[in-house]
Amino acid sequence: MIRSVLGAAAFALVAVAGVVTPVAATTIATTIGSYGARFRYPAGREGVLPMTGAQPMRVHSLLAIRKPMRFGDYVWNDIGAPPTGKVRVRVDLPRQTISVFRDGHEIGTAVILYGTDHKPTPTGTFPILMRARQHQSSLYDAEMPYMLRLTNDGVAIHASSVRRGSATHGCIGVPLSFAQLLFDQVARGDLVTIVGT
Repeated sequence: MIRSVLGAAAFALVAVAGVVTPVAATTIATTIGSYGARFRYPAGREGVLPMTGAQPMRVHSLLAIRKPMRFGDYVWNDIGAPPTGKVRVRVDLPRQTISVFRDGHEIGTAVILYGTDHKPTPTGTFPILMRARQHQSSLYDAEMPYMLRLTNDGVAIHASSVRRGSATHGCIGVPLSFAQLLFDQVARGDLVTIVGT
């Protein structure tokens, strides 16, 4: 299922007094910027996202996506987010989305492609091992622009033609413009969490 209206708020959780509970969209304040809206959690009621194989991530704000996202769509908006801070990437395979967070604020999201049943995308938390603006896969003889390698056996995030009916050989394919923005935000060693069902 592709992220839909207020989809980000739907998958966020809040920890209050040590108890993790779902957050209703109505409990999140909205800030309108010149390029869209951002859902902000009230101080002390920040959202918490589970991260497979890593500590949960505290979320201060999410992008407000006001219409269903389709293959090839992405949103990038860092207005209202700190200009610097720790960057984390979260890939949600069941929702077919990727989200980029800077200091706990979502700054980008896109619809993705991922691996087939015969070449599945692994789940877990992975450091970015290598970055390359232009990369040629030696295994599949395919271009992988803005490649961010996650595993030693070649699984990476890279630009791809994201369209219905397509899949990868285990990689995470993202739209070209989104791949450029993501590449410029992350560094080697930054963590990418891939969550499955």
